[in-house]
This record gives sequence, C-alpha cells and structure tokens, in this order.
Amino acid sequence: MSQTPVKMTVEEYLTYNDGTDKRYELENGVLIEMPPGTGKHEAIITFLVVRFFLEKERLGLTLEPRSNGVEVMTNTQIRRPDVLVMTQQQATSIENKSAVLKTAPPLIVEVVSPESIERDYDTKKLEYAAFGVNEYWIVDPLEDKVTVCSLAGSVYNQAVFTGNQAVVSLTFPQLNATAQKILAPSL
Repeated sequence: MSQTPVKMTVEEYLTYNDGTDKRYELENGVLIEMPPGTGKHEAIITFLVVRFFLEKERLGLTLEPRSNGVEVMTNTQIRRPDVLVMTQQQATSIENKSAVLKTAPPLIVEVVSPESIERDYDTKKLEYAAFGVNEYWIVDPLEDKVTVCSLAGSVYNQAVFTGNQAVVSLTFPQLNATAQKILAPSL
C-alpha cells in the first residue's frame, strides 16, 4: 500500500532536512528525490560547466555557470537543474544566502535519465518557458541527442542536434561543441 505524499510549502522545503545527503526538487508541493546520476551523467555535467566557463572567459561574458547546486523557484515549484548559467547579478544575489534563484537564468541544462524523461521533456519545458528561461537544453544520452529550446514569446522553438552536428546556442553563440562531444565527453 503506497502512502499519500505529504504536501509541503516552499518555505518548508527551503528549511527541510531529512538528515541524509539526498537531493530533492519540489513539484506541486511534493518532494521529488533526485537520485545520484550515473558516471556518464556527471561527466556530461562537468564537461558543460567547464566548456561554458571557458567560453565566458574567452568572450569576457559576465555569466556564471554552475552545476546542480543552485536551485530555481518557478512559481511554486523548486527545481535543481543539472547545469545553469546565471547572470552576475543573480550570482551576487545568492552569494551569502540559500542558492535559490527567483528570476529566470539565461540558460538551463537538464541531462535526461530514465526516471526523468517525461519531467525533462514535458513538465520542465513548459515550466521553464513560462518562467522566462531564454534557453533550455535537454541533453539526452538515452537517445543520443541534444535538444536546444529557444524562447520565442512564451513558447520554445526547438532544434535537435545529433552526431557531429555543432550545437547552436543563443547564450554562447561561438560555442564549439558537437552533440557527440557533449554526449560522450570522456571519449
């Protein structure tokens, strides 16, 4: 017999501690456990954070790439993206307090895992568009593709990249990375 999930407010979530090192998101008032990623999942995250950091340095951009420690509050949901790129102003706003952004960062990346397919492709895509995230990447090692969603009004236009196709980014217009390199960074 399954238990009915306990509903939680945003305020309760922000101070929640279950005594473990488990990571969660808050979706419709319910804690969603974010299990540790596979080695490949983590390699993709690390590759993108390093690549984004090098690109921001090379171009002198005032952007801050971060991996899955900064959360985003979209209305009443709290998400913990695998990678996000925030503005310098956003980075300053969380410097000495909980790392929860209440404004949309320019770029969010989610790396798909078997338990997150529907959430990454459907739920989060609608949520991030409504929140105003200009660029949302869905990196899918299960399907060997990178989907880049670019905000056009209140919805995303999508471009899918596979194999040796260079991924096109609005945030990093000179990024030199193919879908294959992103999906298999250690090879």
